[in-house]
Amino acid sequence: MARLIVKSPYIKCGTGQSAGGYLKYIATRERVEIIPDDRPPTNKQEQLIAKLVKDFPDAKELMEYEDYLSHPTKATASALITLALESNWDRLSSMEGYAKYIALRPRAERLGEHGLFGDNDAVDLAAAADELDHYTGNVWTHIISLHREDAERLGYNHADAWRTLLRTHRNDIAAAMKIPLEDFRWYAAFHDEGNHPHVHMMAWSAKPNQAYLSKDGIRQIKSTLTNQIFRQELLHVYEQKSKSRDELVAEARKAMLELAKAMREMTCIHPEAEQMIWDLSRQLGQVGGRKTYGYLPKPMKKLVDAIVDQMARLPTVDTCYQTWWELQCQVEDYYSEGKKRLRPPLSQQKEFRQIKNAVIREAEHIRMNKFSFEDEEMQDDGEQISTYGMSYECQDLQSVANDESYPLEERDRAAEQMEQLADAGDAHAQYIIGTAYRDGGLLIPDTVKAQKLLERAAEQDLDAAQYALGKLYLSDDADVHDSAKGIYWLKRSADNGNDYAAYRLGKEYLSGKNTIKDAETAVSYLRQAADNGSAYAQYLLGKLTLMGEGISKDPDAAYEWFAAARDNGHTYAEFFMKRMERGEQEPPSVLLSATRLLYHMGNIFRDNAPAPAANGVQIDRKRLAQMRQKRVALGHKPDDHELEQQQGFSMKFHM
Repeated sequence: MARLIVKSPYIKCGTGQSAGGYLKYIATRERVEIIPDDRPPTNKQEQLIAKLVKDFPDAKELMEYEDYLSHPTKATASALITLALESNWDRLSSMEGYAKYIALRPRAERLGEHGLFGDNDAVDLAAAADELDHYTGNVWTHIISLHREDAERLGYNHADAWRTLLRTHRNDIAAAMKIPLEDFRWYAAFHDEGNHPHVHMMAWSAKPNQAYLSKDGIRQIKSTLTNQIFRQELLHVYEQKSKSRDELVAEARKAMLELAKAMREMTCIHPEAEQMIWDLSRQLGQVGGRKTYGYLPKPMKKLVDAIVDQMARLPTVDTCYQTWWELQCQVEDYYSEGKKRLRPPLSQQKEFRQIKNAVIREAEHIRMNKFSFEDEEMQDDGEQISTYGMSYECQDLQSVANDESYPLEERDRAAEQMEQLADAGDAHAQYIIGTAYRDGGLLIPDTVKAQKLLERAAEQDLDAAQYALGKLYLSDDADVHDSAKGIYWLKRSADNGNDYAAYRLGKEYLSGKNTIKDAETAVSYLRQAADNGSAYAQYLLGKLTLMGEGISKDPDAAYEWFAAARDNGHTYAEFFMKRMERGEQEPPSVLLSATRLLYHMGNIFRDNAPAPAANGVQIDRKRLAQMRQKRVALGHKPDDHELEQQQGFSMKFHM
């Protein structure tokens, strides 16, 4: 694998140490021609290497160490010892076992000749060494190394290439070391030896104690030099890897979305997690202020973490998290050296910290005894209208406006004629144009116009218009929000037989958000919808009957309501039937806590699935979430129009 190794130790001068000797060493050291020798390393070499690795563990990061491990010979041992010693020059002379080795090590004092270079062509070795002998700050001794085959192929097998490279990027190196350009000092020498030709670069600031080099700074230097040395190869490699990455991301995205969908749709009997969430709910009552993870005391944070990790044991969650984690590792490996990465617990993964607050919200939900509806996946068909009673002209215009095979000009003309029909008093045209202004697409969204048109249609007793108008008034849109009018029009729609309006009224009277909380009134509206086969209304009646809210407590009757809801396809209803059959007596909110949390986790994993390759107009995640919330507030399913979002806005009228 083509790569560059950068090590950046430093010599701390001014305390009886100086860097002058090291400068002379790298400037005058003879080129060592390593003669191929496949004989095993000597005992002394093995002993010295063992001591080096023990005293200087970072020696294991050297390319020479890899070569020695894969081919332990006298030649590879010699190369490793050479660079390991040079990498730790500042500490060697005072450490037992090394001083004698350094003193006796072969070098050539070339009279008047050396390999030192810097900003200027002519370097006065004596003057440079004298400067460093009297310097009192830190001097970094960068060692930059390439594989022999890479150096030969890329032309970095001679001093001129390295000198050009370092001069070109000396400002980048200075910036990484936090040294102003005017204070940056450096010298370097190229050593063409063994399997890893390398350059020694000494760098410091003219002002002692000014320089600072962090791990990020070292990575910055390495990245800059790597991009320059391998620039031609990287262009091709990145192109190929980007293509592979896109394919990898697409596969991971598909898998994560499928798993996230499964989380949102499944029920979960997890007594351990439920009990922990219930415990947390009781503890939250002792905490004032905001109920978010960052504001909780440490013991509660530990409990939240434990709940997250308990949920992470569920196979679907574990598989989804593992899919995400493997993608992160593989993508990072495309552009950096492969390193072994251990997957942290889900509770410690920053990208999914939203799950912690989801746990807290669920516990607070139990503490506050809030009623939940479990209808996020409900298909809202309350705005459906039939062509019965619709004029032929209105039908024809709607057909043209919705037919994408027609030119846009013709569809626009059909929309204009539909508006004229609405102005003339056609209730169906008013409803169709009103919902078009509400939803956008072929018409520019305008909730005020939508409200006026829907109200005209609603006054003509079109129940779908009454239902749509009621929801619009209850939406969070400040231009049209009016709770009293919203409840009024929902009642009108329910009285006209719209079971979706009746169900929505049941929810409103249970939640008390837009009207006075009244469980008995809620039950009456839910009965209307339930008697006409609404699984969601039957399910809520089952919960209310089990709890004895707004209706007499009756487990047997509750079981019957749940059975009816199950027969109509409600998954949560069967979940409650199983819990009742097990004889469990906990409140419904506790029994549902793990399942509801799993649903929220599914949404969080969905939102953290890797984005597809850019194609067309992109909408940022925050804006997308806002749009999704608005759709849900208007009665749509969370995933409605998902395909249309990916391909562009819907250009059709409501039907």
